[in-house]
Amino acid sequence: MSAKASAKGRSRNERFVYQDDEAIEKPFNWAQLRRLYTYMIPYKRELMPVIVMMIIGTLTRLAIPFLMLYVIDSILDAEKGSKSTGMLAVIGGLMLALYIVQWASNRYRIKYTSIIGQKVIYDLRNHLFQHIQKLSFRFYDKRPAGSVLVRVTNDVNALQDLFTNGVVNLLMDCIQLVGIVIILLVLNVKLGLAVMITVPIMFIVSTSLRKRIRFAWQDVRMKQSRINAHLNESIQGMKVTQAYVQEKDNMGFFNHMNTDNIKSWNKASALNQAFGPVIEVTAAIGTCILFWYGTHLIQTNVITIGLLFAFANYIGNFWEPINRLGQMYSQLLIAMASSERIFEFIDEETTVAERKDAKPLPAIKGDVKFDQIIFEYEKDRPALKGVSIDVKAGQSIALVGHTGSGKSTIINLLCRFYDPVQGRVLIDGIDIRDVSIESLRSQVGIVLQDTFIFAGTIRDNIRYGRLNATDTEIEDAAKAVHAHDFIMSLPDGYETEVEERGNMLSMGQRQLLSFARALLADPQILILDEATASIDTETELKIQEALKTLLAGRTSFMIAHRLSTIRHADDIIVLDHGKIVEQGNHEALMMKKGVYHGLIEAQYRYL
Repeated sequence: MSAKASAKGRSRNERFVYQDDEAIEKPFNWAQLRRLYTYMIPYKRELMPVIVMMIIGTLTRLAIPFLMLYVIDSILDAEKGSKSTGMLAVIGGLMLALYIVQWASNRYRIKYTSIIGQKVIYDLRNHLFQHIQKLSFRFYDKRPAGSVLVRVTNDVNALQDLFTNGVVNLLMDCIQLVGIVIILLVLNVKLGLAVMITVPIMFIVSTSLRKRIRFAWQDVRMKQSRINAHLNESIQGMKVTQAYVQEKDNMGFFNHMNTDNIKSWNKASALNQAFGPVIEVTAAIGTCILFWYGTHLIQTNVITIGLLFAFANYIGNFWEPINRLGQMYSQLLIAMASSERIFEFIDEETTVAERKDAKPLPAIKGDVKFDQIIFEYEKDRPALKGVSIDVKAGQSIALVGHTGSGKSTIINLLCRFYDPVQGRVLIDGIDIRDVSIESLRSQVGIVLQDTFIFAGTIRDNIRYGRLNATDTEIEDAAKAVHAHDFIMSLPDGYETEVEERGNMLSMGQRQLLSFARALLADPQILILDEATASIDTETELKIQEALKTLLAGRTSFMIAHRLSTIRHADDIIVLDHGKIVEQGNHEALMMKKGVYHGLIEAQYRYL
């Protein structure tokens, strides 16, 4: 990799690291944890029998060592001898029954907590996906697709363990711990306090790890998001990468991010695993205290051997939930790192929001008015500066101008992909901010230069314009834009499967499908954004003939540089740096010999 490329790579990485560090400097958010658990509220009735089974299983586990105490002391008590044989048999049968109950309750708990947990994950992923579909273009303008993808997949998946067993296990372990402490203190207060003296030490040591572990897992999630974003970008830009022979540099940058990711993962994993040894050492110390002090108490006839055995059993059961709680905390930290990123998206407010009193837009005639529009993509950098346009229903309007003059911004405002900073966009005299977005966009059709083809059949891609369209209507739309012939030449005609983005089709073929899709929607306002840019001249001439019929009675906005597309427009609006500098039909503007005349001459000069 060249020094220049390396420097660029480092500066880019340093910027990412700075953002990551800034993002993780947050305290543990208990309110966020409670918010996560609100997704379980719809399943509280299903959770109740699971909790009952959990309590039954925990109580049976606590009862078994107590019965064993009685059995051992009875066997060792020579005075009872054969008299206790029948009682021992009863207790033995009772213990067997308790083991069976414990097994059955645990099986039920594990099965149904998993089912409920998957339902919660399903709801959370649906909620997240539904929300990001409503977010405006500004949200996607500043985020790579891979970063969005990782929130819906990896980050939601990271919460599965928490919902499938974490909640119920947390309750079970807490009940078991409280029960064991009470039983130990009831059996012998001094011995109970002696063996638990190590617990505060364990908590002091483990507490020092918590903050570092939380930051470490947050860092892992950030770096995984960066990898997904770069991977998505690399795949989509593979042709450019190979065309400019940049595979090595691209791989070098990916390798740098991948190395950062593995280092972060190893660090988080190492900190996570530190909980286990801390608990094991603490448990070993507690066991040594138990047998040292317990032996002394036996020798002084304070306790029996059975009681010491029961203590040992309870202590073993005591450290097991402590260990699980330590793992649960680590699991919770992982979940918090992911939930922070999920709720960041869920809390994102769309900049193009419907008003609470928004009403459906009635069937429109197609009058459009831009009233003193000022718009900024970035603050203090206006893309449109006081633009006013008045279009009558059925008129065709062409927008022309140099790149960055504001053409696409106008149609983006008309579709309400963005809202103006000042001014109003009116359709039939109604401010489009007063109507529902769905009712607005359902009456506006758009064909973009960068046509997107979904994975599926040709027929399904055209039907995307109107899902209830019949096969005949789909074929009629395709015929109207002269797409029918090339579709029928495909192996399976309209049932031909195309991959994402339609890579098996030419650019011109993809645009024809998009054109058919928009026409099938039968909009009253039709927008063509460089829609014929990649269509050959012969096909374009056919489309122009079709447009004369298809656009009759519709208001249309066309962004195009090709003279054949715009010369028959009723009104041509020439934009320059966000302002209207000329307006009129083709003949009138050519006679002015102004900006439009210069654009047309430049086009012919380079033909």
